[in-house]
Amino acid sequence: MDRLKDKIAIVTGSTSGIGIAIAELYAKEGAKVIVCGRRKERGEEVVQQIRDAGGDAHYHFMDLMDPASIETLMKDTADEYGRIDILVNNAANASPKDGTVEEVSLEQWDEIFEGNLRGTFWAAKCAIPYMKEKGGSIINIGSMASIGGDLQGTAYAASKAGVDMLTKDIALQYGKDNIRCNCVRPGLIVTPQNEPRIPELLKKIYLGNICVNRWGKPSDIGHLCVYLGSDESEYFTGQILTVDGGLNTHSPTVAQFREMNSKTW
Repeated sequence: MDRLKDKIAIVTGSTSGIGIAIAELYAKEGAKVIVCGRRKERGEEVVQQIRDAGGDAHYHFMDLMDPASIETLMKDTADEYGRIDILVNNAANASPKDGTVEEVSLEQWDEIFEGNLRGTFWAAKCAIPYMKEKGGSIINIGSMASIGGDLQGTAYAASKAGVDMLTKDIALQYGKDNIRCNCVRPGLIVTPQNEPRIPELLKKIYLGNICVNRWGKPSDIGHLCVYLGSDESEYFTGQILTVDGGLNTHSPTVAQFREMNSKTW
């Protein structure tokens, strides 16, 4: 406990899924958490849940697609607390129409990049001046989609690959200011929001390839973010960390061999 005692932490997109888990774990470790997103009612529910558990949290509106709201979030937080210690760029933008290169329109491409890459860049840019005096930690939530090609999700994957490189640039350019930056790539994380939309066949495919015996939980990402936000990781920066249960550690035939009860062909 108290690994983040009195740290000021902003967690974007913390009104659902992974963002809620990060915010809750941060509060349990003693951080003062700013829950933010577009849904005020939902954000205030999350804040109340954290307070009921004994944590310290406040809601602030933020729209990933609105640079002014991001700038206001950082300024208001710094004005209230005097600094920003941790920024978790968790908010993201995806489109169900994001398909192959031929299928994605220019408007869809721009919208996804505007949220995922531009939004992450702008949040970091607005937070850095408030971190320079005492240092800080920026944690970008990337995606396993940036590791390899896929049959769809072209714009999303490309935007998240951009987040990977942005992470390294921030780490290099601001390390001397004691500002660290790392990226966490989640694998299949099952949340109350997305579970109804995940086909059982897809769950089976993932479980056949994951090294451990389950798919991911939001807290799996949250626990790593606690470490990256804490002083324990002060010599850890510029890293891209994939939290996927070992999905991407092996050859692509593992699931099939398991079904055949075989170790090799």
